[in-house]
Amino acid sequence: MALTGCGSTPPAIKPASPGAQDSLPPLKVGIALGGGAAKGFAHIGVIKILEAHGLAPMVVAGTSAGSVVGALYASGMSAFELQEKAVALDEAKIRDLQFSTSGLIVGQKLEDYVNEQVRRQPIERLPKPFVAVATRLEDGERTVFARGNTGQAVRASSSIPGVFQPVSIGRYRYVDGGVVSPVPVDAARQLGADLVIAVDISSKARGQTPSGLLGTIGQTIAIMGQKLGEAELARADIIVRPHVLDIGGADFTQRATAMLEGEKAALAVLPQIRERMAQVQTAREQAARMARQQAAEAQRQTCLEQRSRLQKLAGLAGMDGGCETP
Repeated sequence: MALTGCGSTPPAIKPASPGAQDSLPPLKVGIALGGGAAKGFAHIGVIKILEAHGLAPMVVAGTSAGSVVGALYASGMSAFELQEKAVALDEAKIRDLQFSTSGLIVGQKLEDYVNEQVRRQPIERLPKPFVAVATRLEDGERTVFARGNTGQAVRASSSIPGVFQPVSIGRYRYVDGGVVSPVPVDAARQLGADLVIAVDISSKARGQTPSGLLGTIGQTIAIMGQKLGEAELARADIIVRPHVLDIGGADFTQRATAMLEGEKAALAVLPQIRERMAQVQTAREQAARMARQQAAEAQRQTCLEQRSRLQKLAGLAGMDGGCETP
C-alpha cells in the first residue's frame, strides 16, 4: 500500500542546521577589583594592559579601592584617562577628617569626587555594567549595589571600619566590602561574565607587626577576610596579583609604582587569560550545539505526536511521514 503520496502530509519540519544559527555573542570578560586602599592604583595598570591587548573588561565589580577605580572605568574612561586622573589626584579632594567615635573620615568628599568623575550618572546608567560591594553593618550581610547613587555606593564600599564613618543608606549602615568580599568574583559573575579576571591587592597577614592605626586596622580586616577571600578567589578564572604588599594603605606617593606593578602582573598572566578564554569559548560552543540538538529533537517529537493516523502508519512502514530526524 503506497502512502507517501497522501495529500494530507504536512511540509517536513526541518531542524535548523548549526550553520544556520546566529553565531554566539562575544565572550563577556568581567573584572573583579579587590580592596587595598592606596594599593588600588595597581588596578589601573592591570586594566591598561588588558585594553592594550584587546581584552577590555565588559563588566566590572569592585570592593573598596576597587570600587573607586571600577566606577570611573565603568563610566567610560579609558585606562589612560584613569592614569591621568590618578596622577593628578589631590588627597585633599577625597579626605574629609572629622574626629568621631565611629571613624576619622566622613567620606562625603570621596562620594562627591566619584559622582563628579562619573558625571553624576547613577550606577544603572553607566556605560559598562558595574556593581560595588559593601558590608551591612547591622548583620554583616554582603550587599551588592547595582543601581542608585554611584558615589554613595563607592563610599559605602570603601568605608574601612575605624577609619571611615559608616554610610547610612535607607534603613541600614554600611562599611567596607572587604570584610565579606575582598575580591568580588561572585558579583562579577552575577553581572553575566563568562570569564572573570580577579585582581587581588589585599594585604596578607605575614607575621609582621603593622605600623600605625591604618596599618593595624588594615591587617585586622585582612585577617578577617583572608579565608573568605580565598574561597571566592577560587571561583575566578584568572587571578592577577600585583606585587604591592609593601605599599602602605595610605601611601599615595607610590601610586606610579602601584600602577607599574599592575601592568607587570597583567602582562605575566596574558598567556593564561588567552588559554582560559579558548577553553571557555569551546565549552560555550559545545553547550550551544547540545542545546540546538535538544531543540531539534523536541521539535521532531512534537511533529511525531501531531501526525495523523495515516502518517503514523507510514512511519511504522519505515517512511518519513513528514518529520525529519535531526
